[in-house]
Amino acid sequence: MGSNSSRIGDLPKNEYLKKLSGTESVSENDPFWNQLLSFSFPGHINLCVENNPRTGNLGALIKVFLSRTKELKLSAECQNHIFIWQTHNALFIICCLLKVFICEMSEEELQLHFTYEEKSPGNYSSDSEDLLEELLCCLMQLITDIPLLDITYEISVEAISTMVVFLSCQLFHKEVLRQSISHKYLMRGPCLPYTSKLVKTLLYNFIRQEKPPPPGAHVFPQQSDGGGLLYGLASGVATGLWTVFTLGGVGSKAAASPELSSPLANQSLLLLLVLANLTDASDVPNPYRQAIMSFKNTQDSSPFPSSIPHAFQINFNSLYTALCEQQTSDQATLLLYTLLHQNSNIRTYMLARTDMENLVLPILEILYHVEERNSHHVYMALIILLILTEDDGFNRSIHEVILKNITWYSERVLTEISLGSLLILVVIRTVQYNMTRTRDKYLHTNCLAALANMSAQFRSLHQYAAQRIISLFSLLSKKHNKVLEQATQSLRGSLSSNDVPLPDYAQDLNVIEEVIRMMLEIINSCLTNSLHHNPNLVYALLYKRDLFEQFRTHPSFQDIMQNIDLVITFFSSRLLQAGAELSVERVLEIIKQGVVALPKDRLKKFPELKFKYVEEEQPEEFFIPYVWSLVYNSAVGLYWNPQAIQLFTMDSD
Repeated sequence: MGSNSSRIGDLPKNEYLKKLSGTESVSENDPFWNQLLSFSFPGHINLCVENNPRTGNLGALIKVFLSRTKELKLSAECQNHIFIWQTHNALFIICCLLKVFICEMSEEELQLHFTYEEKSPGNYSSDSEDLLEELLCCLMQLITDIPLLDITYEISVEAISTMVVFLSCQLFHKEVLRQSISHKYLMRGPCLPYTSKLVKTLLYNFIRQEKPPPPGAHVFPQQSDGGGLLYGLASGVATGLWTVFTLGGVGSKAAASPELSSPLANQSLLLLLVLANLTDASDVPNPYRQAIMSFKNTQDSSPFPSSIPHAFQINFNSLYTALCEQQTSDQATLLLYTLLHQNSNIRTYMLARTDMENLVLPILEILYHVEERNSHHVYMALIILLILTEDDGFNRSIHEVILKNITWYSERVLTEISLGSLLILVVIRTVQYNMTRTRDKYLHTNCLAALANMSAQFRSLHQYAAQRIISLFSLLSKKHNKVLEQATQSLRGSLSSNDVPLPDYAQDLNVIEEVIRMMLEIINSCLTNSLHHNPNLVYALLYKRDLFEQFRTHPSFQDIMQNIDLVITFFSSRLLQAGAELSVERVLEIIKQGVVALPKDRLKKFPELKFKYVEEEQPEEFFIPYVWSLVYNSAVGLYWNPQAIQLFTMDSD
């Protein structure tokens, strides 16, 4: 290459790029490919798309790449920097081309570009090899078999990114794809044996969070005279790998990619989520989801049942640590949800941990900063809590974990509080935020379901947690009274005018009464199962006892109010006997003494409150757009044209 081509402004004049995108066919054995792959290019993509059906140059480039990957492992062992660098450049060009092809044409047209065989210009052979399937298998083999070294880091990232691009046809369809070429390749044929190995590698990439090598660490040493053009180009790939393509302006996205400590871990996690959420084929279940559902701990020596395909083992302790540390991102929270919900081995392991605060605290922090999070991230965090609270052992153990100085909780200084009380505080805060802002019934239901699951095991509630439980009931009570008043006024208005449509206050009233009943059931569950452990809740109940008066005779709450009314009456009588102007300490002392004297047989037994998370009937309608929105916003260096995206609305959260 001439030195003039080293400047970005001169790239359109580059003879090798012109030849790639031109009308002349280039043999896969032509020395041209070595010359081209020693250059970092950003453009000429559209011309290549236009001319490739006549030239088949893309197919020749893929064959060059396929032949090189056979020697890649040996090149890594021999530290052959130039060979790996050129192979990486080949894959980078393929990825760029593939992305544009997928955006601009159907899968059938795309396949034609990959099945070209040179016979005569524009002629396709019916028995031509399927380079697309061969490329995909090669990528899976590269990801799983090439050792991760400084010199192979970027080609590993590029291989994963290319697989993401290969599956990105979903972005350009409004409906969830249930049958596609990508499904056929990934779920059958030569790619299928790589399933468990690929899932395991992607998980380990996430676990290890390997940072990219420092600039220049993976290329040949710089010469003392400054290195010349060859070093400059290699260094350019090293330092600007994921931004170079945007110089060409092909489908570039204006928003800057977030800074990531490990691009490899990020891309691996995104690809793993994409694979896990592929829809089942008509006759074959998604093998990647099967692998995620069934893998076991490396310390588990029991044999895998023969009925479980794609099984493997992984270090659960390392995975747990990585999940705890990475919960600031949507994709890590979605992975945690996926594993807890679908893999019983992981769920059992996590619930048996004695350091659950390391996992729960990041989830609570997501919910606490609800204003700064997108709704999907909040939902995932909340569902994770709901799944955890299905376990009685978890509900007991969280009250035994004492935390000190929770700095991110700003409403009140919490110098010492149990994990259970903190969880209650954050969930109640989420409910109150939802009541005043989003008013999402689904979020309400899941928050209250988590509290209900915990209620029978409430232990030594912090006084502030007890206060917030009653404060939430107070807020609901006020809202109930307001809606009831509006409904009454509306009814009066309807008697004088039949022309004006009236708001459906009856429905609003029904919803708020359902929530109030659930809160009463939560309070009742605590009183009947663990009254002696919760003097602070009894104190808060007595302090706000007037709130409950209006619900004593209400037909919707009369049964559940019996126990609450009994507790209020019993302890109010004991406080009255103790005299006036009692200190807080004296009131708590009287409550603790009274708990022993309260006849437990007078408390009516109700069915245990237990709510299980049940996934929607068609979860893919939610998860597939969500996963691809994460890919669009989080993938390193993969820039799609926002005008071409069909799967989700670009300005949504």
